[in-house]
Amino acid sequence: MLAIKKEGIILEKTLLGFEIDGVLNPAVIMHEGAIHIFYRAVGKGNYSSIGYAKLKSPFEVEERKDMPLIFPQIEYEEHGVEDGRIVKINETFYLTYCAYDGVNALGALATSTDLLHWEKQGIIVPQIMFDEFKRLAETRGRINEKYLRYNSHDRIRERKGKKVWVWDKNVLFFPRRVNGKLLFLHRIKPDIQIVSINNLNELTAEFWQSYLLQFADSIVIEPKYEHEISYIGGGCPPIETDEGWLLIYHGVHDTIHGYVYCACAALLDLENPQKELARLPYPLFKPDLKWELTGEVNNVCFPTGAIVDNDTLYIYYGAADERIACVSLHLPDLLTELLLNLK
Repeated sequence: MLAIKKEGIILEKTLLGFEIDGVLNPAVIMHEGAIHIFYRAVGKGNYSSIGYAKLKSPFEVEERKDMPLIFPQIEYEEHGVEDGRIVKINETFYLTYCAYDGVNALGALATSTDLLHWEKQGIIVPQIMFDEFKRLAETRGRINEKYLRYNSHDRIRERKGKKVWVWDKNVLFFPRRVNGKLLFLHRIKPDIQIVSINNLNELTAEFWQSYLLQFADSIVIEPKYEHEISYIGGGCPPIETDEGWLLIYHGVHDTIHGYVYCACAALLDLENPQKELARLPYPLFKPDLKWELTGEVNNVCFPTGAIVDNDTLYIYYGAADERIACVSLHLPDLLTELLLNLK
């Protein structure tokens, strides 16, 4: 088994209004010798924004802003800007997040060249009702019945005066173009899917209709093992290694005490990331400490950011939806273990 070291809590909530109810699920990137964290900050009424902290070592906070860096400004995100992930492609930083309007939760994007000033690019996933999604996705055959269970919203078409869309979250860009294409993962429960485009302006309603007609071809990873059997979702942006793209994702399984979220690992092909090469048959790590077992949402380890320093992989995660923690492990050991579990 792999040696995983739980390094402890890195950030906790404060008495500041924008983060008084919790800090969790951080986007993390190393840039110019510092570790930058863009974390979900939760205020009263479950209104979320993105806070910012800078670390001078993997566990040592050097700076932390006392106001949100990114916050709800537009109708589609009026109830929350949540769960960021970040990569740098050429000279541009891509920060994806979940935009929540009180009814719908959809993947959105903001871009920056300096990590300080962000330009919102809007929702980049399909805005589609379940009946249309099902009709398109089943053009070539039936889809997993879990798509119905998790996305039909009890056939409710409107709530609070808003159309009810299929929820599409956990958007993760690859940190470079692959074969000239921009790639990102996204998640319509229960699986993880992939998108390949030349430019962001391709993401039109017509693009998504065509994409959904071939929906089965877009699925990268499906739930397989007991610890992830309910559903899975993208965690940290893919990390390029000699062996393939390392994907740290979350797996969820239902218990008599509710859902349990754990961190999982898989390896994708470098030139064809839609191809899964290997997957750990057990959780990389799971809730077992008090502050992971008990919080705003119990039994949660939710990985969203990672850095590699020499041969050490640091994974930052939301613990029980209330605080941010970190684990460390030897990256070559993880790759070796994955290669023992090739498909």
